[in-house]
Formats: sequence, C-alpha cells, structure tokens
Amino acid sequence: MTQRFTGKTALVTGGGSGIGRATALAFAAAGATVAVSGRRQEPLDETVRLIEDAGGKAIAITADVSSPADVERLVAATVAELGGLHIAFNNAGILEAGPLADMDQAAWDRLLAVNLTGVFLAMKHEISHMRASGGGVIINTASSLGAHMRLPFLGAYAATKAAVSALTRAAARECIADGIRINAISPGPMDTPMSLRPGETEADRAQRLNGALPAGRVGSPSEAAAAVLWLATPEAAFTVGHDLVIDGGATAL
Repeated sequence: MTQRFTGKTALVTGGGSGIGRATALAFAAAGATVAVSGRRQEPLDETVRLIEDAGGKAIAITADVSSPADVERLVAATVAELGGLHIAFNNAGILEAGPLADMDQAAWDRLLAVNLTGVFLAMKHEISHMRASGGGVIINTASSLGAHMRLPFLGAYAATKAAVSALTRAAARECIADGIRINAISPGPMDTPMSLRPGETEADRAQRLNGALPAGRVGSPSEAAAAVLWLATPEAAFTVGHDLVIDGGATAL
C-alpha cells in the first residue's frame, strides 16, 4: 500500500472486471477509498473483497450507466457514503460486432446507450458535484478503435468510442476553468474477454495478435490502470483534454 491518493475518493464504473477492476485495485493500493459500480452485484463484491484483502477500503454500488436515475443515484451515493468525489473513471462499456448492414437497431441503441450516453450521464453528475466542491479529475475510457483507427465489422462500436474521445475534449475545454481536469484513455486489445472473438481461446488470440500488434502481445489491465492513475495525479495537472492511446503501437502509423 502507498499513500499517493490518501484522502481521495475515486469512483470506477465497470469496476467488476478487466480494466475497471484493475484500476479500482490500483487506486485503493495508492490510498484512495473506492466506489466500484456495475450492473451485477457479484463481480463488484469480488472487487471489493480483493481491495479489502489487500488492506484498502471500497464499497460496491450497482447501477446501469444508461439509466439517468441510476447514474444520479450512483454519484449521490458515492458522495454520501464516502464523503466526496475527487476522481471518476468512467469505464463501463460494451462491444457489439457485425456488418453495419446486418446490425439491428437494438444493438446500435445498446452501444450508444452504454458507451456514449453512459459517459455523458456520468460526467453530467460528476461535473456538477466537482464544480460545487472545488474541482476534481475525470478519466473516460474511449478506445484505439474510434478516433485512432477503424476495423471492418466494428464500425458501430468505433463510432461510440470516437464520440467519447470528442466529448472528452469538449468537456475538458469547458470545465478546466472550474478546476475539473478531464482526459481519456484509448486502450487497444487487452487481456480481457472483450478482446476474444467468439470461440477463441487466449492462445488463439495471442497467435492472431502477435503479427498484428507491433508490441507482439495484448496489453494487461494493470498497464491501462497505470495510465489512469497517472492522469489522476498532480503531476498530470497540465494534461487537459488528452486521449492517451495504450495499444502496443497499433496506431503508431
């Protein structure tokens, strides 16, 4: 345990697995008290258990980021139960793949609701609280697929993530004068289930990406978490409206 974020409260959406869980663990290990959120209680409870077993402090709050009422309740509960909100990592997201011509509107609507509207709703309430309480830091999860590169059959997903990147930059310009610093990360393929194709094993994925990524491997959630924590530190105080790509060189063209 370190004390880098002692006295700070961090909210992590999508905190039940992957990058969200790794980031929640990292914030807690650095001294923050963490609220983890997601749609299912059991994975959140496991994240909290891992944090507490390591000597940290955390709570779990179930919420669907596509629900305005849920997001308002989530931010209010974080502030009420933990005494404030200093850092928010808006990480919840879903992936839907397939040819655009064959994608039904329900899938399109789900992507927009979670990946884009969810970030908008979270920032809306986080900014309102931070503005009234002296500022804070917000980091959103975009993707290397979006503003940075595109692939066939992932156009809808890429569109939502490109929009997150644009929304992050616009919000950053709007809010920095209020002491609220907003940035994004854009991960490439990570060692999470989201990067596996249907029926693909981790070994299959490693073979597929070995030649596709200059780094020759997928990233680890802890590597993404390290980037989020840096963006939340005072050392990153002059970093505003940045979209930090973490993709093993895939977009380094």
